Amino acid sequence: MTGMADDYDSPWKEALERYFPAFLAFFFPAAHADIAWEQGHRFLDKELQQVVRDAELGRRWADKLVQVTTRDGGEDWLLVHVEVQGRRETGFAQRMFSYNYRLFDRHARTVVSLAVLGEGRGETVGRFDYGRWGGETRFAFPVACLNDFRDRQAELAESTNPFAVVVQAHLQARATATDPDARYRGKLELVKSLYRRGWQRRDILELFRVIDWLLQLPAALEDRLWVEVRTFEEATQMRYVTSVERIGIRKGMEKGLQQGLQQGLQQGLQQGLQSERDLVLRLARRRFGAEIATRSAPMLARVTVPDALEQLGERLLDCADGEAWLALLDSAAGVDKS
Repeated sequence: MTGMADDYDSPWKEALERYFPAFLAFFFPAAHADIAWEQGHRFLDKELQQVVRDAELGRRWADKLVQVTTRDGGEDWLLVHVEVQGRRETGFAQRMFSYNYRLFDRHARTVVSLAVLGEGRGETVGRFDYGRWGGETRFAFPVACLNDFRDRQAELAESTNPFAVVVQAHLQARATATDPDARYRGKLELVKSLYRRGWQRRDILELFRVIDWLLQLPAALEDRLWVEVRTFEEATQMRYVTSVERIGIRKGMEKGLQQGLQQGLQQGLQQGLQSERDLVLRLARRRFGAEIATRSAPMLARVTVPDALEQLGERLLDCADGEAWLALLDSAAGVDKS
């Protein structure tokens, strides 16, 4: 069995932007405690891009440059590097030094470098130094290794820090790369755990997106997962995650209409409509099974108005069973005169 094609860097980058204070509290608590968070923080993407372009040292990974205010009133820059995809890039410590120096040289700001690594264990400090004839340059930066959390699963499960979930999902993704059934079980349990940690709906949805991104499943297991999540949400009366499917319908429509502008209105609109139909069919298969989805297809083909397809996708989630959905769809297809 070949491994599933996982994308580790992108979800980490999104989580960093959404939960940066929580990231520091989880991995670098001393730094977090010294920052006046009430003063806010600011991502300096433009400044970092200039340095990365000038350095010409390869892939950026999930690097972030953040301006913060310390408790003593100082203004520091934090250069955060997350390298979780696989083996550590050659020249990693030298690149950290180069970015740090270039930022200091260009902006005359104090820059503190921090790194989170997907490989290795027990490493807490990264170093780069060189020298000769009595002259020496030394550079050190704090390091956190994700593998150090493999033996701390109980602690992760109890934590209310969002990055505990990100780390759990990451470790599961690596451990189940060739075992989709184990990944399904782990993903389902991790999704359920979101509801037990006292988070608001928005945070549950954000973290679900990260979990879904890191723990990709084959289509059949993904459909099974959605059925289980819906059942769980109905039992707990917290209908959060399955509402994401409504968002998916809207995104499908927007993407299709954009294709229409780019590829020619008529051709693009047809492609957009088909994309919407495919989304609704997948949603029907998740809710009611393959037979209902198959019976839905010819009726959906008669619906040619984007807004009508979007509304059907939303109303499907409120149908009690497959027959109610088919009746609704038959009515909608019959009145679509466009």
